[in-house]
Amino acid sequence: MAKILFSFIWVACSLSLSCADVQHQARANSTVITVEGRAAISKGMPLLAKKQALQDAIRQASMQSSANIHSRTSVSQNNISLDTVSMRTAAAVSNTKVIKEWTADNIYHVVAMVELSSDNSCTPHYRKRIIATAFPLAKQEQVTGYETQDLYSGIPRELNNILMESGEFIGTNATHINLYPRADLAPELQDRTAYRPSKVMQLATSNGVQFVLSGVIRDLEVESTEYMSGAGPLAFARSLARDVVARRGIGIDVYVHDGYTGALLFQQRYVDDVIGDVWIPATYTVGSERFNSTSTGGKIAQIINLASADIRQSLSCYPFTTRIIEIKDDTVFIDAGAQERLNVGDQLVVYSTIGNDLHLDGGLSFIGKDKQAVGILTIRNITPRYAIGQLEVPARELGVKVGDWVKSW
Repeated sequence: MAKILFSFIWVACSLSLSCADVQHQARANSTVITVEGRAAISKGMPLLAKKQALQDAIRQASMQSSANIHSRTSVSQNNISLDTVSMRTAAAVSNTKVIKEWTADNIYHVVAMVELSSDNSCTPHYRKRIIATAFPLAKQEQVTGYETQDLYSGIPRELNNILMESGEFIGTNATHINLYPRADLAPELQDRTAYRPSKVMQLATSNGVQFVLSGVIRDLEVESTEYMSGAGPLAFARSLARDVVARRGIGIDVYVHDGYTGALLFQQRYVDDVIGDVWIPATYTVGSERFNSTSTGGKIAQIINLASADIRQSLSCYPFTTRIIEIKDDTVFIDAGAQERLNVGDQLVVYSTIGNDLHLDGGLSFIGKDKQAVGILTIRNITPRYAIGQLEVPARELGVKVGDWVKSW
């Protein structure tokens, strides 16, 4: 993307347009607003208050803009606190710059320039982990034994590979796992067991990922011969021709769940149809040139590319999240490092468990633990696989534990 933007600017300048004009045009679809945000300093933690004040500024900027942004800020005992719903505010924030900050009467003040994009998208800073699971067929009989059996695992595998190639995700393939024993009821998980996390949350925790990719192949039905029946040689010829020229519908559902909360973040159905030789030979695998050269395989490849672009845009503004894996005295180890593009000096918000587990349906459906922002973790050391940081206040005083969440915002 950077190369494309550089090439565009170079060409524009070579055509006697000033680079300043090109940059101005690139920002023409954005709005810059200067606002002040405030937050109370709690427990002697000015870094957390600064983050909260900056978020308050972003919320106010979004309210002044015509951008479609949804936010909610919780206020408790005069303390503006972070919450997950307010993450939607960041969905249209392409850039922020603090131009002034100060404290007065235990209140942290921030004056910031907030740039809001019109397309409601962000440029991801960190790489997020995602795991791909199987795409079961809603009707198994729609794919014959003479056709490829790779669709079940091949579609999510190829979709996950494209997401990884974008540089925005770190992917894991677990396409042997089927989240939907009743594919016709997806995305309902049908595993509501009392006092247990959902299958999505268990899978994410055991594999150390933030997102879970899943889906269902809704339709691959070939037009029935019933529509070709009738009397005379013409109807007979059309029935025979069905093995060579036919019509086939294609319908694929794609889902992405948040592995930390189990929430469904992305749901989209992609439909198309093909006419001609609609069969995919048994030896062809999804993503191969031979697969893509078939009528049905080519359409599926287009759907995979479209779905990957939609997922990237949908999740581009979603905060990066990982877990605390070890605490030693005042040193905190998190399950992310250089491969996620963390850097020394980065500051992440720590969310710790407050209160009891959360349940629905009279306690039958476990939906997670109550998490609240309790501090800021500053990264001091980076390794390829994990990072080491320190909190403003020792972890034991904040009640921070192994397994608690760390978020980019």
